[in-house]
Amino acid sequence: MAANVLDRDFEPEGPNEKWCADITYIATREGWLYLAVVEDLFSRMVVGWSMDESMASRLVVDALEMALRCRRPGAGLLAHSDRGSQYASEHYQRVLTEEGIVCSMSEVGQCWDNAPMESFFGRMKCEIESAPMFATRDQARAELFEYLEVFHNRVRLHSSLGFLSPAEFERAHNKTHR
Repeated sequence: MAANVLDRDFEPEGPNEKWCADITYIATREGWLYLAVVEDLFSRMVVGWSMDESMASRLVVDALEMALRCRRPGAGLLAHSDRGSQYASEHYQRVLTEEGIVCSMSEVGQCWDNAPMESFFGRMKCEIESAPMFATRDQARAELFEYLEVFHNRVRLHSSLGFLSPAEFERAHNKTHR
């Protein structure tokens, strides 16, 4: 397992320096849908995500690969997650190594070590009206896509960003790499 290199330093100086990642469960009447998210700590922009009916390592690798395609961060990026089996998997660790990404993992039983992701998922589940129980996985996928790509990244104002959306914050700092 990796050390906690991030050490709760959630304020990088620029984009693509520090990313956090996590998985959450989404309830539907058809069963669980799992959502993996990668967030750039600089702007709180969701830079990668993946949804599936399974929590296999492919879920987190797909989210990471989406973030890598969209952002092209280069070697030296710090990627932080909890110690879940998906993040500890050979599959995920291989992608990090191939991309020159430094792996950081929360200490055992320390949810505060990944507080930005815990906070993100908590807000998301409060802000999506259907979140307590979606009728179908397809409904959940559609509403989650809308939340992640439209509302959260482009509309939702964040107090930690001076009441700008992640996209506005990145534009204002001339550091948008999307």
